[in-house]
Amino acid sequence: MRSAAAHRPIVLGVDAPAPAPTAVAWAADEADRRGRPLRLVHAVSPPPYGFTGAEWVGSLKEQHREGDVVLDKAALLARERHPGLEITSGTVEGVTDQVLCEESRHAELVVVGSRRLSHVEEWLSASSVTVPLSAQAHCPVVVVGAPEHSTEQPPYVVVGVDGSRSSAAAVDFAVDLAARRGAELRAVWVWQRPVIWPPGDHDAVQTLRRQLSEATAGQGGAHPDVRVTHDVLVGHPVEQLADASAHALAVVVGRRGHGGFTGMRLGSVPHGLLHHAHCPVVTVPPPADHHHR
Repeated sequence: MRSAAAHRPIVLGVDAPAPAPTAVAWAADEADRRGRPLRLVHAVSPPPYGFTGAEWVGSLKEQHREGDVVLDKAALLARERHPGLEITSGTVEGVTDQVLCEESRHAELVVVGSRRLSHVEEWLSASSVTVPLSAQAHCPVVVVGAPEHSTEQPPYVVVGVDGSRSSAAAVDFAVDLAARRGAELRAVWVWQRPVIWPPGDHDAVQTLRRQLSEATAGQGGAHPDVRVTHDVLVGHPVEQLADASAHALAVVVGRRGHGGFTGMRLGSVPHGLLHHAHCPVVTVPPPADHHHR
């Protein structure tokens, strides 16, 4: 089991007509840091009904040719960045999010590129895989936007904490990510204060600050070099986390939290961050969903 886990790849979903350079760079860097192979995957959707047999075969062949070209481009970009990286690639027939979700069963991470979509575009665009994939994958999913955002020095990773099992898994992942990147960790708990609340009452904030410290307290032994700061912010979780992570290496959140649900098992906060964050968004499934552990 340990040997199999050691060879779990970093999977990169590659879309036609060209790979997203920022996503390729993120996936290749992470594969290199973790000593894992990089697997490039391009999904080929079956042609719509109504095609004749010859048209069906011709359409699939053309899509496979396009897939081979875009995979070669992605592999070239990855090898230019890390010449010694072990890279495999494959064109798989199926709906993109379902193909990548299946790949996630045997992956360390799944990485995809994304242009920011409006809510209307999200539902109308067949190419939008970020929400369903982030909601259903069996491993953490990293959504890397374009173009590349600016980061601050020293580098930092933001993790959203809310006391749920999902956020505990997110903390574990974020601490490890920060350690691998030589970065600081900013743990953030966002409190949506009730409309009617006694002015000057700081008890609630102090309670949350204590819970936030407890949520990250167990990480010192595993990664003692990671500097951790704690912030309790007041406001809307998506807005506050997006602002806090504007120049971060990544913002890490649990898939399900206490902030409500939107469907497909994706919490409202990660769903919102996929639309509003200015840095890569990492969605971490709860421990029960980590079948490979």
